[in-house]
Amino acid sequence: MKTYFARDALLPEGWARDVSIGVDEDGNFSVITPNSSEGEPLHGPAVPGMANLHSHAFQRAMAGMTEVRGAADDDFWSWRELMYRFLERLTPDLAQAVATQLYIEMLKHGYTAVGEFHYLHDGSGEMLLRHLAAAQESGIAITLLPSLYRWSNFGKRPLQARQARFDSDPAFILNLFDKIRPHASLDVVAGVAPHSLRAVDPESLKDLIQGLREKNPQAPIHIHAAEQTKEVEECIAALGQRPVEWLLENMDVDERWCLVHATHMTPAETQALAKSGATAGLCPTTEGNLGDGIFPLLGYRAAGGRYGIGGDSHVSRDAAEELRLVEYAQRLSARRRNLVVGGVSQAVGTTLWLEAAAGGKVLGRNMGAIARGERADLVVLDADHPDLAGRSGDAIANALVFSGATGLVRDVMVGGKWAVKERRHAREEPARHAYLRAVAELLN
Repeated sequence: MKTYFARDALLPEGWARDVSIGVDEDGNFSVITPNSSEGEPLHGPAVPGMANLHSHAFQRAMAGMTEVRGAADDDFWSWRELMYRFLERLTPDLAQAVATQLYIEMLKHGYTAVGEFHYLHDGSGEMLLRHLAAAQESGIAITLLPSLYRWSNFGKRPLQARQARFDSDPAFILNLFDKIRPHASLDVVAGVAPHSLRAVDPESLKDLIQGLREKNPQAPIHIHAAEQTKEVEECIAALGQRPVEWLLENMDVDERWCLVHATHMTPAETQALAKSGATAGLCPTTEGNLGDGIFPLLGYRAAGGRYGIGGDSHVSRDAAEELRLVEYAQRLSARRRNLVVGGVSQAVGTTLWLEAAAGGKVLGRNMGAIARGERADLVVLDADHPDLAGRSGDAIANALVFSGATGLVRDVMVGGKWAVKERRHAREEPARHAYLRAVAELLN
């Protein structure tokens, strides 16, 4: 066992002083002892590693490219047309270079695990396994979620020519699931991702979930739901119910499920989703970038709902920025301040970090807290950073989330192994050069 000492540490019950943190040989937290000075000193406050629940890694290379007015009604659907043109040139080599750069950037901002929602298929599954290779090179834990994508819209409308790479059926996705299983470990988890109700018909969805249940009944299931109002309207026309409503009434939605976005829900849907045990995967920087809408977080939390955060299109790779926007969106909607609080603290930063980190369990591993038996994912902040000067306890988390600072994350541990030390990743230079070459090839 290796033991570390943190002057300040964010534990499930809140901030504690003088904490000894034991990490066993399997990469889990073994002993957490407040009021102890035992162990190798960490160079700043310690918080649990954050999970990035929802990633389309290839979109990292698009960041900033779609911010020019095009269509008269520029929204998610016009953005999607630009995305289609971009991915036509994406090869496995280029995808791996982009993903490796992205995963290193995630680590340096406090993410320790990622859920890769993957729909860029090829016949062999190579593209999916290149994301596994990128995760292994970077040292981030990954949950691979091959995505079932059958139709271009409700009513089993055929895929467009530009969507040909998404084409898949339940048997193909379950075969990809089997390709991941030999690599399974605490750092590699296999799940599935039916893309959405507009891209997957009810029969195919049920076949996929039944096939998954026979292989691994505990495997994660992630699905886009109710991201845009147009999607909700078309779902009502096709299925007679709203997306979240239909899922809750027709599928066994439980703690294995992550409903990504779930932005547009009625109060009844909000209550029902919270009670299901599923996790809402909020992607606030992407949802803001696309003009999707605001998730009803206050009512959802009041009903006991679980949530986490995702980078989605990766216009941001910073966990603190995602959390900041979670709170700010609620403030803009309610025209009040300091809304996401409660549980162990009345500090917004503490509450957001603890709750979103705990949401990482929907990636299929026991993570998200500095507690015995949890995965030893640890983010060490820089005690010498100006924005942490003189701060302790809740003031540390508030500075992390709301100061807008860069460089607050100093060291990052994933499963007991240091992936970032003194803000440096061992592979960042070769990864950056490979990424630059990849983007140059994609854009030229």
